Amino acid sequence: MQQDYDARGNIYTVISPQQLQDLGISIPMQAASAAQQRRSWSSQAVELLCSWPDGVVPAGAKPHRTDGLLIGPFQSVAPFDVLIVNTDGSLAERSGNGLTIFAQSLVDRAIAPPGAYLLQVHHDSRALPSPLPTPVTAGAHEGQSGWWLTLGEPSFGPKAVAADLSHIVENAFNGKATSRVPRLARLHPSWGNSQFVRIGNPHCVTLLRDHNDLPSFAALHENSLLEPLTLAAFPAPPGLGAGDPCPAGVNLQWVALAGEQHLLARVFERGEGPTASSGTSASAVASAAWRVGLVQAGIVRVEMPGGTAPIQLTESDSGLQVALFGTAARTV
Repeated sequence: MQQDYDARGNIYTVISPQQLQDLGISIPMQAASAAQQRRSWSSQAVELLCSWPDGVVPAGAKPHRTDGLLIGPFQSVAPFDVLIVNTDGSLAERSGNGLTIFAQSLVDRAIAPPGAYLLQVHHDSRALPSPLPTPVTAGAHEGQSGWWLTLGEPSFGPKAVAADLSHIVENAFNGKATSRVPRLARLHPSWGNSQFVRIGNPHCVTLLRDHNDLPSFAALHENSLLEPLTLAAFPAPPGLGAGDPCPAGVNLQWVALAGEQHLLARVFERGEGPTASSGTSASAVASAAWRVGLVQAGIVRVEMPGGTAPIQLTESDSGLQVALFGTAARTV
């Protein structure tokens, strides 16, 4: 049956489409159809598999027991199709921690041996083609075995994330072009320089000169920030947000330099809210920091409350190439 996995504090429930059908969830058995029809089954699946027992949320806990669902594979040989379901029932185009978990689960379920293969994320966003491919390779970093995800080349700027340009003011950070997002800048005087990044998912990384201006993980759960950040991050109706600055929603991050090639970050995810860690967010943070000269190509460590993500940045003639390393294990 389903199994929960942890990757840097991100916990996902992994389940096959057949197992969902066995539980009475009417999900199509083809990934593309399942993605396009997700409104008919995803909320029911989240309620059944991600909720706390008896619906009672422990004091201080998140509204859901896990950060979402990883559904797949839809076939027995590579490339492997997967759906990433947020706890609001929406689909993510990519999740670094989620795909790390899914790769590990394929090995644990004896579907695939450790090696290199392609994961294909199916989604219903109009911003990117579906499926979105991500090559994964079993490997190691600093003596730890895990998975390298090849995330490709990021794109930058408001147009890359389909932001509403009427809500954006151009400015600069370290002499590099950034954006002032009024909805964020109103919350803190130091939150006035943001770099939009698309690396599969859309991201808005707010660049800080002082790590004391990072919101604490606890503060992100308090209504004074939770409510306005939900409006900024989540899609416009029928979503739960205002779609400002991006009508389809955007992941929010804050980053400050902690040392050479070492970044501190916080994450507030579209469709999820405050998140202890996120692989694609860490990749966006490293890319944004590189864009404004805070870090150089090479390994960048992005430290989040849930753990530290090693990001490999490689400069090429075509631009920046990004890879993410991670490990995952079943929860007890």
